[in-house]
Amino acid sequence: MKKYYFLSVAILLTLCIFISCSEKGDEYIPVSPVTADLTLVPYQKLSDYHFFEGDIKDQIPSLNVIPYEPASSLFTDYASKKRFIWMPSGVAATYVADNKILNFPVGTVLIKSFYYNTIQPGNVTKIIETRLMIRKEDGWKFYEYLWNDEQTEANLVSGVDFTNGSSKTITFTKPSGETVTTDYRIPSDAECFACHKINETGTPIGVKPQNLNHNHTYGNASKKILQKLVDQGYLESFPSTIVSTIDYHDTTQPIDLRLRSYLDANCAHCHQDQARCYYRPIRLPFSQTNIDSNIGICLEADEQISATLIKVISPGNYNKSIMHYRLMSNEESERMPLLGRTIVHDEGVALLEQYISSLTQTCN
Repeated sequence: MKKYYFLSVAILLTLCIFISCSEKGDEYIPVSPVTADLTLVPYQKLSDYHFFEGDIKDQIPSLNVIPYEPASSLFTDYASKKRFIWMPSGVAATYVADNKILNFPVGTVLIKSFYYNTIQPGNVTKIIETRLMIRKEDGWKFYEYLWNDEQTEANLVSGVDFTNGSSKTITFTKPSGETVTTDYRIPSDAECFACHKINETGTPIGVKPQNLNHNHTYGNASKKILQKLVDQGYLESFPSTIVSTIDYHDTTQPIDLRLRSYLDANCAHCHQDQARCYYRPIRLPFSQTNIDSNIGICLEADEQISATLIKVISPGNYNKSIMHYRLMSNEESERMPLLGRTIVHDEGVALLEQYISSLTQTCN
């Protein structure tokens, strides 16, 4: 009996200690498996970062890898995208302005995978590439990972391949039902930098408060992306008065806001101050296209294509508008955007046509 008495006391003491520890908050805290040692990256394989759990092709984010999506997305030959943010513990981004990228701390990783759900034959889902932007002490660095056909791994593109870029022939079905074959472009280092630069310094594009001030589904709940980042500890705070872009697909929204959001996502990274096409007269960030001349309305182009194509946007007549001509063209020397597409974005063109047709201004 004495032996059982002492055993019972020991068990009770153990339970008391456990309960006491729990009450003091000394519970088990899970640790993210992500590894992104700045002295070792880029790793040769995407799986080496442990951004995803389970089968890597399913893109299920690991602990503390946060999905996000801008209100309007860049068109890339109809590729779908999955985007994620990861930060090391103990640091957070700060708000700068509605139209400026968040001030991310050193160690931040931005992850973007490009995939199709309608690869032919058979409407197969395939990831083509995953791009990483990693914030190091000396700035943002670009790393490109190309997926194998088996969808079991994505390998670092480096050396001559990353210097020159490459292409991958794919056949897929567009939302319209049309099946097309194209040479999907895997960008070179220089092509990444061409779009991702301000004042000759590499920078992200889409992670601005104006683009993240909307709801996204996390588990079974819908939450504003900026608030999710705050809750995660990835963002210190943000104002309640952000002037935001919208989803350009949303036909319940005004046509001017839809087009301005589309141009911000697809064109503004080059057509802004200190960027690649700063010498052009138009300025296409969302915060600037509320001014007619910035968006190109009645603006005489600095490079006229023909006698009828003189204005960037000719109100009421998209056939006389250079912006429409460039969005309709697949010629490398004429198309816009210059990079990131090899085929025409039908829905984007239709949106521009609707917008131009709605304009009633008279040009002098």
